[in-house]
Amino acid sequence: MSLNLYNTLTRRKEAFAPIDPANVRMYVCGPTVYDYAHIGNARPVIVFDVLYRLLRHVYGAERVTYVRNITDVDDKINDRAARDYPDLPLNEAIRKVTESTAAQFHADIAALGVLPPTHEPRATEHIEGMKAIIERLVAGGFAYVAEGHVLFSPAAMDAADGVLPRYGALANRTLDEMIAGARVDVAPYKRDATDFVLWKPSKPGEPGWPSPCGIAGLGRPGWHIECSAMSRAFLGETFDIHGGGIDLVFPHHENEIAQSTCAFGHSVMANVWMHNGFLQVEGEKMSKSLGNFVTIHELLATEKFGGRTWPGEVLRLAMLKTHYRQPIDWTVKALEEAERTLSRFSAWFYREPHTDAVHLPFLEALLDDLNTPKAFAELHLLANEANAELMVNPVHAFEKFDLLHNSLDLLGVRWNRADKISGEFRAEIDALIAARLEARRQKNWAESDRIRDELAAMGIQLKDGKDPATGEAVTTWEVKR
Repeated sequence: MSLNLYNTLTRRKEAFAPIDPANVRMYVCGPTVYDYAHIGNARPVIVFDVLYRLLRHVYGAERVTYVRNITDVDDKINDRAARDYPDLPLNEAIRKVTESTAAQFHADIAALGVLPPTHEPRATEHIEGMKAIIERLVAGGFAYVAEGHVLFSPAAMDAADGVLPRYGALANRTLDEMIAGARVDVAPYKRDATDFVLWKPSKPGEPGWPSPCGIAGLGRPGWHIECSAMSRAFLGETFDIHGGGIDLVFPHHENEIAQSTCAFGHSVMANVWMHNGFLQVEGEKMSKSLGNFVTIHELLATEKFGGRTWPGEVLRLAMLKTHYRQPIDWTVKALEEAERTLSRFSAWFYREPHTDAVHLPFLEALLDDLNTPKAFAELHLLANEANAELMVNPVHAFEKFDLLHNSLDLLGVRWNRADKISGEFRAEIDALIAARLEARRQKNWAESDRIRDELAAMGIQLKDGKDPATGEAVTTWEVKR
């Protein structure tokens, strides 16, 4: 079985072939830490966490490097810092904002079952790397200095000879189409409308660093150059997978490709580009003006959505029931359905599984471009089969429940409710214990041992003793931990 992924760059599904199978490398654009992350921000975090888990399953946990950055240089951060800490110097206020909001983000996504990435660089830690790339671009004729700014020229990129890609290839647009459709900053120092900022002067009171290219005074990087520098620092000049939301295709990812390929002379920055679809709330675009803007924290800790709080596992499962490339409608009804599904699955999470294996039809669905809807359908079929076998062949049934458990664990969806054992299952345990006691009374030790082993395979540990009042043999049981 091979992993197949849809590549936004080629607009087709392709067999995934890592540059180095001993070090599979993935970069995903992370949050700008100025406030609580909204539920739309959670979608790429969850989607690429599933891909990270799948890559670890296929290639080995120690052979996958996952980088998800934090953007801590941004006008929204500056505005929040000035608003919340007006009596502090701006740099100190910015640090307070970014530290607290990054901690909020980490707490929220941990509740969603998200694994920490291998590296989580902050933009402010990689200013020198950004400046080095900017200077290479200017030296190569792909960027120019104008009035304290450094700007990248897509026209210069398209005019260059060699292996460089065409600007606009990721978004599948021509330069003229992008000029017509883009919202561009109008500035007299720009040579062309599509030229974008790599570096700009810092305004009084804003954070700043010594500028590159001999520019006097302090400045700050543009958004796009940040990811080019951070991905290069941890993954190299080219790597395997770059991910993010569909809204980042243009201009952010398009500009990342332009900067990195022109700076280092490669035809690609990443071999595979993956993007998750948009998220709506109850059929409408999420916005504060419509009153349907909802954060991860509000879903977890307040009663804003549906009049109640929601477990992180439910939010995660609801997110994954829609294929990652499709738009998703975030509704109370969908969360309620996800909770029912999870409750049904989790009724059997009362013990640790006896195998590491996952359900093969489920795995085949995941390997097919993260087809989570089909993967869940396969798990429903598996659960039905296991339930049907429970009274007939409990050992086989519990082997299937182990596959169900491990498969959900691979998705990061696990609601461990060790105290939740169904009445039907309790009755089955009691019946087996009664049969074993009868076998012991008849000195049928082979049958007694067989039943004991069957219960052990089901995750049940027995303790034999005597009733202190009658002296009769009794057996108690507990779930093996």
